[in-house]
Amino acid sequence: MDLRRWNVRHVGMVLAAAPDFAPFPATNTPQFEALKARLGAAPLADLLALAARDIDAPIPALPAHLYHEFRETGRREGYEDAQRDRRNMLYRLTLAEWFEGQGRFLPTLEDLAWARLEETNWAWPAHARELDRPDHPTLDLAAAMTALDMAEMDYLIGARLSPNLRSRLRVEVERRAIGPFLERDDHWWLHTTPQKQVNNWTAVCVAGVVGAALYLEADSDRLARIVTRGLSSLADYLETFDAQGGSTEGPDYWTYGFGNYCVLAHLLHARTGGAIDLLSGDYLRDIAQFPLRTMLAPGVWVSFSDSDSNPVFHPGLLSHLAAHLDLPGLLGMGMRNDFAVTGFNQFAWPLRQYAWPLPPTAELAQPDVHDWYDEMGWMISRLNPADANALCLGVKGGHNDEMHNQNDVGSFMVVSGGKVVLTDPGRGRYSKAYFGPERYANLMASSRGHPVPVINGFEQAEGRQFRATVLAHSHSATADRLDLDMTAAYPAGAGLKALKRSVTLDRATPGGRVLLEDNFEFAGSKGHFQSVLVTPMPAQLEGGAVLIGAPGAGLRVDFDAAALDVAFDRHDGVEKQYQPAVDLIRVVFTPRQPAGQGRLALEISPLA
Repeated sequence: MDLRRWNVRHVGMVLAAAPDFAPFPATNTPQFEALKARLGAAPLADLLALAARDIDAPIPALPAHLYHEFRETGRREGYEDAQRDRRNMLYRLTLAEWFEGQGRFLPTLEDLAWARLEETNWAWPAHARELDRPDHPTLDLAAAMTALDMAEMDYLIGARLSPNLRSRLRVEVERRAIGPFLERDDHWWLHTTPQKQVNNWTAVCVAGVVGAALYLEADSDRLARIVTRGLSSLADYLETFDAQGGSTEGPDYWTYGFGNYCVLAHLLHARTGGAIDLLSGDYLRDIAQFPLRTMLAPGVWVSFSDSDSNPVFHPGLLSHLAAHLDLPGLLGMGMRNDFAVTGFNQFAWPLRQYAWPLPPTAELAQPDVHDWYDEMGWMISRLNPADANALCLGVKGGHNDEMHNQNDVGSFMVVSGGKVVLTDPGRGRYSKAYFGPERYANLMASSRGHPVPVINGFEQAEGRQFRATVLAHSHSATADRLDLDMTAAYPAGAGLKALKRSVTLDRATPGGRVLLEDNFEFAGSKGHFQSVLVTPMPAQLEGGAVLIGAPGAGLRVDFDAAALDVAFDRHDGVEKQYQPAVDLIRVVFTPRQPAGQGRLALEISPLA
């Protein structure tokens, strides 16, 4: 739908004509009892037991020195982990009180709610850097999510909360979120500009603020202004997806950014009686299927940009989209219900986990044999989607100024036996340096950490002009192939005249194989060329081939042993965000004789 067509007057009319706002059932209503019956006794009993332990647990402290740790050391986990523990306690207590309704969780719940309202900053240290002035709060992801946290808590159990707490809650949500959103234009994520494209921040921040206003704002005219401003920002957010619904941020940020877009879509649909449906139309349906189309094998997704190969998609999100858009495949992506409330960073998802759980059984999703995103230059090829162990390939073109950019033009990954054997390593640990000028010194963000060539010692450079051009793409019963011109991905100092990369999934060979071919030419007489594979598995040279991983879940890489040298460049304990550190090996193939031009070809087959 065209979100920019909504003006304040039109939104106001829709809001005025809408039925009562009831996005979730009230305790002890027939709809609520039906929800409990659908959940079953076991998840509720476990929730109540966990919340009972929270009653006697200390509230995690968030002192000023912990907030300043990011400014001083670049480390963000200390404050964020303690903050997350505090929030998860409140989430469990709120849900437990909603379901039980007897008041035994209220004293601790109110203590925690007051503690959250009294936090100097709702914004994370990585975004605000300093503790806020009272008259100029930072409105970031965390602040927006907190506003919605508090509004949904108030909706579910507000009648049982003390009037003073509810009053203070409204004051703080207004001061820290709704007011700054409506009255200030200094939020970079509000709109795309020539200097900065919006990204997942826009969806998260708009969903948090506008969602909170849908619950709390009593002035219908002001609410219409808030909603209209939010719709304008979301129009820019939707433009970050390509014409087929693909996002260069990858599957991980689909669940975060588009997931929050869907949170607001649900609330706005409920608040307007369905008159405003942010999920209507084929384009939104395409976006909703992004995780289905980027799944390589069960439990494995492409890990381009700051994404990982094993993302978690919120059960409530998948359940809602499957029902609202009739996309049953989303239910079978291998996610499980998480009723423990330990892995969430905002109340929206544990609430929707309980309100919209995944069914106990769902048919395993089976993607197509091939997916292609033309604008992004992403090709995802599966030898046999019905076989979880079959060979799969993901490869990308693109440019080096994408959202959550990594210098990764021409990167690819190969899955065999259901395991990522050749990898694009995904996101590194989020620190001050990772999002600052030193970003591309980090192995995970630099082209050095990706399976792309090194030219005369030069890596790829950062910027939109450093890009690939798609020369050809084809899909058939015998092969999927992507041809890229990668010459422009490297700086002038590399002395490169031409570099063309071809990546093919050969379907005709039994068991399949991936063919990688780089054709290069230097501007001078001779140059130094290296082609690189990256793996998290053991690798060794044996009998003129490189063997990676183990039989059944590994790969054999055949090459011209007479013309190429092979080196193994180890990087142990590479830090990642939200994941254990990983050991990576760069397998480097180098022509023994420098030449003005040449061809380097690798044949990659399942390891029997």
